[in-house]
Amino acid sequence: MKKMLILLALVSACFSGMAQDRETLKERIERWKSDMEEFNQGRSGVEKRQAAIDTLSWLQAQSALKDSSFVVEADAVTFKYGTRVQVNSTTNFVSLDGDRAVIQVSPSYAYSGLNGVGGITVEGVASNVKITYDKKGRMHFKMDVIGRGVNATVSISAYPGSNRVTVDISPTFNSNDIRLEGYLLPYEHSRVFEGMSI
Repeated sequence: MKKMLILLALVSACFSGMAQDRETLKERIERWKSDMEEFNQGRSGVEKRQAAIDTLSWLQAQSALKDSSFVVEADAVTFKYGTRVQVNSTTNFVSLDGDRAVIQVSPSYAYSGLNGVGGITVEGVASNVKITYDKKGRMHFKMDVIGRGVNATVSISAYPGSNRVTVDISPTFNSNDIRLEGYLLPYEHSRVFEGMSI
C-alpha cells in the first residue's frame, strides 16, 4: 500500500509539473506575440519616417533639376564593356550650376590622373536642356555639354520617392559611354572635390 501511495504521489507530481510547463510555454508564446507586436509598431514608425524623408529628397531633387543647380554624387561607375566599380562620391560627380556643367570621373585611388584626384575632369557649357516624365512618374533630364575637353549628351533618370539617380554620359565623337549611379543634391548642399579640368 505504501508503494502504491508513493507511486500515486509521483504520478500526481509529474502531471502537475507538466501542467505548469504548459502554462509556462503558453505564457512564453503570449509574451513573444506581445514583443513582436511592439517591434512591428516600432518598425512601422521608422518606415513612415523614412518614407517621408525619401519623399522630401525626391521633391528636392526635382526642384534642383528644374533650377539647373544640382550635383549627382556618384558611388558607382559602369564603363563601356560593363565593368562596374564602387567609387568615392566626393570625387565622382556630374554637376550643373546655371549653364556651367562639370563631369568628373575618378575611379583610381592609386593614380593621380589628369585631374590630380585619380581620373579626369571636364567642364563645358550646358545646352538643349530638356525635362520629361514617363508614365511611371520617372523624371528624365537631358542636356548637351560642350567644352574644350568634352562634347557629350548627359541623361539623368530620377525615380519617384528617392533622390537616387542614374546618369548616362554619351560622348558625341566616340562610343565610350559611361554610367554613374548616385544621389542628386542641390548644388549648394554638395560636398564634392573638383579636380583640375582639361
